[in-house]
Amino acid sequence: MSIKEHRKLRKQDPYLDREKTRYTHPLPSREFILQILKQNGIPTAENQLQKLLGIKRHEQDAFTRRLAAMLREGQIFRNRKGDLCVMEKLDLIKGTVQGHADGYGFLIPDDGSADLFLSAKEMHKILHGDHVLVRQTGLDKRGRREAVVVEVLERVNHRLVGRLYMDHGIMHVVAENKRISQDILIPGDSSLNASAGQVVMVEIIQQPSKQAQPIGRIVEILGDYIDAGMEIEIALRKHDLPHVFSDEIEKLSTKLPARVLRKDYAERRDLRHLPLVTIDGETARDFDDAVYCERDDHGFTLYVAIADVSQYVHPDDAFDREALTRGNSVYFPQRVIPMLPEVLSNGLCSLNPKKNRLCMVCEIRFDAHGEQQHYVFYPALMKSHARLTYTRVAAMLTHPKSKEAKQHAKLLPDLKNLHALFKVLLKARKKRGAIDFETTETQMLFNAQGKIDKIEPIQRNDAHRLIEECMLAANVCAADFLQQHGHPVLYRIHERPAADKLEALRDFLKEFGVQLGGKNKPKASDYAKTLSKIKNRPDIHLLQTVMLRSLPQAQYSPDNCGHFGLAYDAYTHFTSPIRRYPDLLTHRAIKAVLRGEQYTPGDWQELGSYCSQTERRADEATRDVETWLKCFFMQDRIGECFDGIISSVTGFGLFVALEEMYVEGLIHISELPSDYFHFDPARHCLLGERTGRQFRIGDRLSVKLVRVNLETSKIDFILNEFKKNTVPRKNKSKHKTR
Repeated sequence: MSIKEHRKLRKQDPYLDREKTRYTHPLPSREFILQILKQNGIPTAENQLQKLLGIKRHEQDAFTRRLAAMLREGQIFRNRKGDLCVMEKLDLIKGTVQGHADGYGFLIPDDGSADLFLSAKEMHKILHGDHVLVRQTGLDKRGRREAVVVEVLERVNHRLVGRLYMDHGIMHVVAENKRISQDILIPGDSSLNASAGQVVMVEIIQQPSKQAQPIGRIVEILGDYIDAGMEIEIALRKHDLPHVFSDEIEKLSTKLPARVLRKDYAERRDLRHLPLVTIDGETARDFDDAVYCERDDHGFTLYVAIADVSQYVHPDDAFDREALTRGNSVYFPQRVIPMLPEVLSNGLCSLNPKKNRLCMVCEIRFDAHGEQQHYVFYPALMKSHARLTYTRVAAMLTHPKSKEAKQHAKLLPDLKNLHALFKVLLKARKKRGAIDFETTETQMLFNAQGKIDKIEPIQRNDAHRLIEECMLAANVCAADFLQQHGHPVLYRIHERPAADKLEALRDFLKEFGVQLGGKNKPKASDYAKTLSKIKNRPDIHLLQTVMLRSLPQAQYSPDNCGHFGLAYDAYTHFTSPIRRYPDLLTHRAIKAVLRGEQYTPGDWQELGSYCSQTERRADEATRDVETWLKCFFMQDRIGECFDGIISSVTGFGLFVALEEMYVEGLIHISELPSDYFHFDPARHCLLGERTGRQFRIGDRLSVKLVRVNLETSKIDFILNEFKKNTVPRKNKSKHKTR
């Protein structure tokens, strides 16, 4: 084929027009490169591929970079000769490594197929989280697919936090992330003079291989393991949570005005006369939302005013890029890692009392039965008339003649209107069939040294629920508004249970004489009806837990499939733009519609996946911190006995939640009474082979605390006494899937 024919071939690229819109000098598209490699039929050398595609000399560097990206993403693969192969032609599987503390691991395939087992020998070459290609070698003794690593596509661990150890003069760091089981060797000149036992940040300078362990250098010394607040410093680095604002952000923050400027009042409704109030917890510092309700003979008018963060955080400016990177604020016990700098989160954007603030308002009209009549969105200027707390509002509503109520006599009628609206919305909620799982939420109370003094349940009252219903209403209106105008948004979706989980749930419930309606497509109302029927049963904890686990996790997506748990056809997050990036996107989209424009932040699908990931990251980090604090809290109580309830059953033992301490620990299967116990995942129980003794979720036990390991954040119990199941205690709160 002549040079002219090669160049003519490039014009056959079906994606040529797309490439022309992206690049001044378009290269062959990835799809076309794959097509040519397939047509060639054999592994192809890179220079031969360049010749086939008529790549000119000045294009070679860019073409090599495109091939490198395709190699990195596993679309193509180099064999031992260096020739390029199409992945589809090879029996290779691409996926992400999931390590285990015991040294072995699994490959989670990108295509969603079944996981593959990776032996400790294979894990020696890689680290948890790496993106790799593997080849299946067969089945192991347990019937699992087993694989060997062929190629590492992407190394994801470049820095990690861990504890420094010294053994026979050799320094190494043990990672805090227990899924990374390999020690990181530290050369003597790379220790930063850290002492054994200290918590350090390590930069990996040589990744693991078949022949060698990973090598690193210490770049930061965090301090001693039990220093106050160290658990948070570790979690921040373990989960790669951005926690320091850049110099650019700090400089920009100093340029922001100290108060709302008069020029920003333009084209906003002035609602400063409305007695809007904020109602939050006692420790809250950033106030996203304020509410006010009017009532007449025909129904209610609810005003939900939300901080107008988009006025100060503009698309792709420094504040916006930082907010996107963080994704959300992270709330640790006694410390918050904000999404936005304090000058915004606690200042200009926070709806502080008696301060002029910019807001976006969702004004909703309800009839006397709580049915929504209509709504409207608009930018406004407001002034919060009071900063109230859930406890204070609940007390005022319960005792309207109390001293507290008299102090806020002017606001009391409005609070009563809100409470009346809440009651009708609650009836509408039940009629709609939203799911309410009964769970216990707790809070940690700390001493002067920053350690847990005690853990107690949060008593949810009508003020909590009142605000919850107001926020739900505004979020639903936001989703409907953007859907009606055909504007993309990140919906907060909660999909219906998967077919296999639904079948397993029905089979499980059948054993207890319980039925779940709805056949193959149950609604939230079917779950709600079942929960209502079992609420007074002694095995409610078991049945409810299994029902909850049948449901998927809520997430963000531009593809609306409704919110199953809340029983909404469309739902989004609008009410917390100070602490959640998806809410900020929703505000921008609503403003764009009001202006008759379209807001395009980029790939909505990627944004949804990313925001869902940052939310999970925050949850995992806070869970790590709370678990460690609970271990520290329990370490002086070894040898004591406690009453508990089995919260989870696994193949290696029972997790028991202590009833009065709100702490969870493990009874290892080897600590159970003399018998061979077998795990039945379908029935969520361990069953004794000889005695027939059964341990299942919801069973009450008396346990003894025998071990607390601060380094692994593990608490171990042994069985003290098996107690007869009784009705769970009444201290409950509603579990939401918002």
